[in-house]
Amino acid sequence: VQLVESGVGSVHTGGSLRLSCTASGSAYTANCVAWFRQAPGKEREGVAAFYPPNDQRYYADSVKGRFTISRRYLNYTVFLSMDNLSPADSGVYYCAARRYCGDGYWHIPDGYNYWGRGTQVTVST
Repeated sequence: VQLVESGVGSVHTGGSLRLSCTASGSAYTANCVAWFRQAPGKEREGVAAFYPPNDQRYYADSVKGRFTISRRYLNYTVFLSMDNLSPADSGVYYCAARRYCGDGYWHIPDGYNYWGRGTQVTVST
């Protein structure tokens, strides 16, 4: 499975961005698609995940109400829509995939088998 992220990555505080992740290959091994982010000097953290088999979406507390993860079935693309951004949201955003995900472990990076290269998001004041 190959994951490719895309999206414009620079806005001011309060702005919005939408990132996309397109998956190719054996999609059945990548049912769960998640977004992680990593700021300089910090650990990679789970932002949101989407598990289509049960239409379940997961969000980190820090982004609930501001970020929305969604999917377009054509071309197997997953989007991360981000609103009301702040400098704390800056970092490299990675798309990742694994076969299953659930509450309690979707946010753990080690369980993901596939990763994109990442795309930089910068939120300035």
